[in-house]
Amino acid sequence: MELLDWSLVSSTIRMVTPILLAALGGALCARVGIFNVGLEGMVLVGAFSAIVGNHFTGNLFLAILIAALTSVLFSLLFAYMTIKLKANEIVVGVAINFLALGLTTFALRAIFGVKGAVYDKDMAGLPKWDIPGLQHIPVVGEVVSGHSPLVYLAFVAAIALYLFFYKTVTGFRVLAVGSNPVAARSLGLKVAGLQVLAIVMCGALCGIAGAQLSLGQVTMFSEGMTAGRGFIALVAMMMGQSHPLGILASSFLFGLMDALSIRLQGFSLPTQFTSMLPYLLTVVAMFFLKDRMQAGSNNQQSTR
Repeated sequence: MELLDWSLVSSTIRMVTPILLAALGGALCARVGIFNVGLEGMVLVGAFSAIVGNHFTGNLFLAILIAALTSVLFSLLFAYMTIKLKANEIVVGVAINFLALGLTTFALRAIFGVKGAVYDKDMAGLPKWDIPGLQHIPVVGEVVSGHSPLVYLAFVAAIALYLFFYKTVTGFRVLAVGSNPVAARSLGLKVAGLQVLAIVMCGALCGIAGAQLSLGQVTMFSEGMTAGRGFIALVAMMMGQSHPLGILASSFLFGLMDALSIRLQGFSLPTQFTSMLPYLLTVVAMFFLKDRMQAGSNNQQSTR
């Protein structure tokens, strides 16, 4: 088995999807001046809800919809606490993460009667789409074709978010709110309404990210299966400077590390070493981004 080949690129595309979707959601919040640390919890809730929805309905579309709606409920809780009650967004985000972890663990035992993980061999995962005309082309077909619908949706979402930010009136208003909420409010913009809209859209994207994680990659749910991907998405969002195309590039880097860590396990390397690669990259990225994070934090405090 080779370390670097085209199948690694195909695996990277699959691995990047949950990170990319969550990072795009984080960018929506960042663009309205809110640092959403609760991405991890929202993705985890989405992953669990997708399995529950698929278990009870047997319909993959409804399962994805249930995952998105459940994460939206968590995002509304985040919005209420941070916007209405003026609570610290970092504290609320951490609370959302712990709430999601505890709630999914409890619900796993209450609904399925199991501990640790739930797996049903009869449960259907997301289908793989073979793109006509591309699937038989060497290399291109191997890399581009054969992914779940949510993989393609993630890349469409990145392009759509770029068009939303820079080609629509509402997008310009969102950017104005994030740049200077006081000035935006003086112009008659409904700052709170736009912030809630961004947080709700973030919740929907995180729910879909969770559905891809539990139905598109493994067709199961285990406690804490997000394994820090929400925090990695935050770093990808900061590396991409909350720009959809920049986020796409930075998410690819983390997805590559994720895929590479799995590939290295086939070379008899210790699992503990290979599993830490994406997180090691996250720590390195945070080290280089510390000045930018401090500047962004100061700007948010000065505009509030």
